[in-house]
Amino acid sequence: MQEEILVSNIDALVVFRNVRNSAVLQSLRSFMDCGGSTGEKVRKYTDFVSALFDCGYDLSQVMIDMASEDENPYVILRANNEPVPEVLQSCVGEELKILSEIAQLKAENLIGRTGYEGYLPKFDTSELDFRTEYEKRIENIHRTGYGIYARNTMFRIEDGIIVPVSSPDRTRIADLIGYERERQQLLDNTTALLEEKPAANTLLYGDAGTGKSSTVKAVVNDLAESGLRLVEVRKDQLRQIPHIMEELRDNPLKFILFVDDLSFTKDDDNFSSLKAILEGSASVRASNTVIYATSNRRHLVKESFSDREGDEIHRNDTIQELVSLSGRFGLTILFSQPTRDLYLEIVHEMARSKGITMDEKQLDIQAQAFATRKGGRSPRAAEQFTDSLVVAGSE
Repeated sequence: MQEEILVSNIDALVVFRNVRNSAVLQSLRSFMDCGGSTGEKVRKYTDFVSALFDCGYDLSQVMIDMASEDENPYVILRANNEPVPEVLQSCVGEELKILSEIAQLKAENLIGRTGYEGYLPKFDTSELDFRTEYEKRIENIHRTGYGIYARNTMFRIEDGIIVPVSSPDRTRIADLIGYERERQQLLDNTTALLEEKPAANTLLYGDAGTGKSSTVKAVVNDLAESGLRLVEVRKDQLRQIPHIMEELRDNPLKFILFVDDLSFTKDDDNFSSLKAILEGSASVRASNTVIYATSNRRHLVKESFSDREGDEIHRNDTIQELVSLSGRFGLTILFSQPTRDLYLEIVHEMARSKGITMDEKQLDIQAQAFATRKGGRSPRAAEQFTDSLVVAGSE
């Protein structure tokens, strides 16, 4: 592709304007448009390769990833199974040809354009039917997603905006020990969501350190390739849930809105917000989202004796409303303190995975003593105990 034509073709991209404005294409454009000295051409070429290496080492794969993950009018219409106007379909076809030609550029040819005979970094180019690969990915958009949802699995709310979690939890179901029945309940409910069957808002409650949060995140990691994503919502952001659901309503993916360590005082303003959401008013329902919450308390509202002894005429009704909030979740899953045998099973498995070679009887004695000091048996106590052995062994 001649330099002038390539530069003009990049400038002509409209549907894929986000790809056009990417660092990769803008640095490539700057290099191809450079008519300066050899030194300037070398600098602009290495700027391009540096931008490419931030995304990958194969130009063809980087280009198809950028194109298929791009959020644009065509993708949104396809995701919602809406008809695509002929003029837009034509634009997409022509622009995919341009991107395909760029994806086939060879490092040797670009290096030759610099006129420099010394070392310059190279990149890979692979054979790729760009249009076919793009259409295949778009057809699977309900699993792959687009935009930030194609590149990330877990998100949080920042100033009312959904943003990716920079260092997400990578726990997988295979990493968890025990609580198989509880985990299967959550898996079944989440699978129903992915299959567009009725799925319940779920409360995971029970003793601290029993793996409630880890279970939710492990389920998301295992089912991400099936089109599942997680959005973390803090308690003080509960009022934003209707807005979040509205933003996600037309997204082809499925979402868990995750509220960790949930509890309220009786006069907490967020109580009414969650109550309305769980009761499913028409303004907040979205078929592709469910709410998963964890709590160390079965009754989410902290209740005091003064609440019971007040002189309010309808105090019994008020108390019942407070303690029954958890009943508004369609599914509740109890994570109780592990038995002695389960706790030791967890310790043994963690010790094996961490390369700890201690006499099993001595290991059990120390593990139980550690749990006593920590206030009770739990998977968290098992992990902290085995970590302490690893640290002690390295000293």
